Amino acid sequence: MIEPGRVYLVGAGPGDPGLMTVRGLEVLRRARVVVYDRLVNPALLDEAPAGALRIFGGKRAGAHCLPQARINVLLVEQARRGRVVVRLKGGDPFVFGRGGEEALALAEAGIPFEIVPGVSAAVAAPAYAGIPVTHRGLASSFAVVTGHEDPSKDAAGVDWARLATAVDTLVLLMGGKSLPRIAATLVAHGRPPDTPVALIRWGTTEAQETVVGTLGDIAARAAAAGLVPPVVAVIGPVVSLRERLEWFGPRAARPESLTVRPAGAYALGRREP
Repeated sequence: MIEPGRVYLVGAGPGDPGLMTVRGLEVLRRARVVVYDRLVNPALLDEAPAGALRIFGGKRAGAHCLPQARINVLLVEQARRGRVVVRLKGGDPFVFGRGGEEALALAEAGIPFEIVPGVSAAVAAPAYAGIPVTHRGLASSFAVVTGHEDPSKDAAGVDWARLATAVDTLVLLMGGKSLPRIAATLVAHGRPPDTPVALIRWGTTEAQETVVGTLGDIAARAAAAGLVPPVVAVIGPVVSLRERLEWFGPRAARPESLTVRPAGAYALGRREP
């Protein structure tokens, strides 16, 4: 009888391979199977052993390469063959990454698993855009909210009416297409229309773009800029700090040693011989 392998649900971070955790790299370098998402930087796949099976399980709005139920079954099947399986997910697996669903499927199947947290785009993308999600005198609270809820649910899970004025900073993930509706809803429930907003696309990578506006005009600005998902939205007065704190991007001067290199150009650490 084959002893079951082990599944690692690993957060790959927000895009810059340098933000991958040490523990994440350790398990990735021992993987026999890697099931990875669309937002995982390709440079990280090179860290898996040459003979490892690489399976794309990415999703984008309206197009799923593998349905979630099939991914759950795949993880169980591969582990039952005695393999070390790494489920490599953008950001953190438990922050809108459906890692909880996969962990439940593994638990119900009796498969050993480990959660390896990752750096979430919810805080990393704003940081790379020069925006702290909290700042003394401006923001003492923040909330991370999905802008793309499960369409099969009978009712919306986000109470925008209460959330509009409940926290200082709102960070919206996967909300590019819903932005006009969400902005209008926040204004209708008490958030001032001149509240600063930043939209960050491909945060922490060389492709990073940032569009800044207000709740009243950000949808039009995003459309004019041709900004398309994946986008992280930051809503709140902390966005006003960007002009002084921007350190990464076309306008920011930084030493060559701090320039983020393109995918594939990384030496991510020393391997065991």
